[in-house]
Amino acid sequence: MKKQIITIAGSPGSGKSSTARALATALGFEHYSSGDLFRQLAVQRGESVEATNISAEIQRDIDVKVDTLLQEMYRTADRLVIDSRMAWHWMPLSFKVFLLLDADTAAQRIFGHLQREGRISEDGSSVEEVRKSIDRRFDSEQKRYRALYGVNFTDPLNFDIVVDTKQNGLETVTGMVASAYTAWLSQPDTD
Repeated sequence: MKKQIITIAGSPGSGKSSTARALATALGFEHYSSGDLFRQLAVQRGESVEATNISAEIQRDIDVKVDTLLQEMYRTADRLVIDSRMAWHWMPLSFKVFLLLDADTAAQRIFGHLQREGRISEDGSSVEEVRKSIDRRFDSEQKRYRALYGVNFTDPLNFDIVVDTKQNGLETVTGMVASAYTAWLSQPDTD
């Protein structure tokens, strides 16, 4: 039976957290970001997010902590929007969204965000430096999730909708996802 949970995964810089927050507000749902948890873990470890990602390739307990929390949320949550690379995997009866963005545009967006607001345990002195960092993080995540779970977290077949955020602003993306979610809810369960 479908759950009123929307999982949002995506490319770095694609607007996962912004979209999740806007969608949760629009629907009156709770919002959770596993990226925030991962950044907190990095701070606790005294590392950058990139370094924590690399550490997680060897120290499985980092991913286990996040995965366990996601699984518990799935058992107990209702009316939730969560941005997380792997929530779609741990929450199979959720509405699954993937936000797509090319790496060059992502690096420009992330660098701009870092310049304006900063980010816990992340920095970058140029767009090129940010691009290299997100490429390393992305490669690390692909490697980890393939080794740990045998999945490609970017495969569009894992998701109910894929949205390219390069030409679509937050309001448009939020509207597209909300409409697709409403349509998904109205379809009969296939199980």
